[in-house]
Amino acid sequence: MGYKRPESVLVVLYDEHHRILLLQRDDDASFWQSVTGTIETGESPEQTAYREVHEEIGLQLQPHLHQVVNCHQTNRFKIRSCWLHRYPPGTLYNTEHVFTAQIPADTVIVLTEHLSYEWLDKPAALQRIWSPSNREAVDTFVPGAK
Repeated sequence: MGYKRPESVLVVLYDEHHRILLLQRDDDASFWQSVTGTIETGESPEQTAYREVHEEIGLQLQPHLHQVVNCHQTNRFKIRSCWLHRYPPGTLYNTEHVFTAQIPADTVIVLTEHLSYEWLDKPAALQRIWSPSNREAVDTFVPGAK
């Protein structure tokens, strides 16, 4: 397996009750997050967003039913030191493109890369999320009470 590109997507999923779907990482149980993933060569950020939702929770979003919305926000953050080995030598920062999608509360979630998931209201999600850029995306782009 080659190095990961330091460019990714963040896809914040929420339901009709404005609850946020959070996923617990399998390599760090204290790390809860939204759907994330590396943009592969030849892929657009939007294509990656659709692919990652399908890969991580088993949901094949259809643009005409459950559209992934480009928030037109790009974050740049320092890669956690424990993950630097995944990237080309000398890479310290990742660029992240932010998306959201509203999905039904009764969506069947099939985890493939995470230990667990929870639907949380916005205040609880903001407390649980590890990543500052993920917290900011939830706070800014998910409708409902703060």
